Amino acid sequence: MDFDIVLGGFAVAFGLYTLFARKFAPNRLWKLEPMKKMWGEKVGLAIHVLAYTVLPLVLGAILLANSLI
Repeated sequence: MDFDIVLGGFAVAFGLYTLFARKFAPNRLWKLEPMKKMWGEKVGLAIHVLAYTVLPLVLGAILLANSLI
């Protein structure tokens, strides 16, 4: 098994986990509240979404696409 496939799979899984955890169990995201306190409600949430959901999903999709094509 190619390392990029494994890493891409983990990145996608992590991105999906944070996506659903933010909706259904936000108390499990322990970095979300400190980020909101540091940068404010909207900016802290935006940084958290980009860094912990969007970036892993995009990176994982790129790694998986490059490995499978």
